[in-house]
Amino acid sequence: MSGGQGLQAVRNRLVSLYRADVLYWLMKSVLLGPILRLVYRPWVEGVENVPKEGAAILAGNHLTVVDSFFLPVMIERKVSFLAKSDYFTEKGIKGWFKRRFVGGTGQVPVDRSGGRASEAALNAALKVLDEGELFGIYPEGTRSPDGRLYRGKTGVARIALKAQVPVIPVAMIGTAEMQPAGRVIPKIMRPGIRFGAPLDFSRYYGMENDRHVLRSVTDEIMYALMELSGQEYVDVYASTVKAKLGAAGRRDEKSD
Repeated sequence: MSGGQGLQAVRNRLVSLYRADVLYWLMKSVLLGPILRLVYRPWVEGVENVPKEGAAILAGNHLTVVDSFFLPVMIERKVSFLAKSDYFTEKGIKGWFKRRFVGGTGQVPVDRSGGRASEAALNAALKVLDEGELFGIYPEGTRSPDGRLYRGKTGVARIALKAQVPVIPVAMIGTAEMQPAGRVIPKIMRPGIRFGAPLDFSRYYGMENDRHVLRSVTDEIMYALMELSGQEYVDVYASTVKAKLGAAGRRDEKSD
């Protein structure tokens, strides 16, 4: 690549970042944010635990889709989540609107297909944190199938130790009742967000490849979430439970 091409690539990147940032704050401060605050009146506790500046991970329980909308709206700083790259590549008018909406809510595209999916997710998360931003993640890996809190996957621990940043546990309260499975528009009721004290894992820095350390760190995060949310904890992956429920549903359909 020539010097001119390199400068053009940097310029394009800066313009892209600027547009994404403007869109994010437009969604948060003018479009989506005011509507959510006015209609649902979410309450917040412990927001002072979110650092005013510098990188940190916000690790939350995951009850429903609107979790990723209420959390960014209720704090001053930008929060970035990972999203399937498919959301950013769909064609047509629908694809255009989806890209604008997903990008405007702070989501970062990552290719989750293939054997290198976890590495791609790790690199995307580290990039956000390297820039001193807040990175949001749901350690359960998927939405809870029944409102209980499930076993966390160790990706959150690997990211925290690799980036050497604190983890702030975040409990979403009441969003499962607002938007149960199959409901598109959430019920009009007050959800809550409870931020816990930052968790410091500096004693484990440099040990991000030790699976026992990763499990210990993840379990500590999940325990903090259990305490904050008041959810019943189940030491099984939510994805495993969902797979069993899906298989049972298919068997019932065949028997009818």
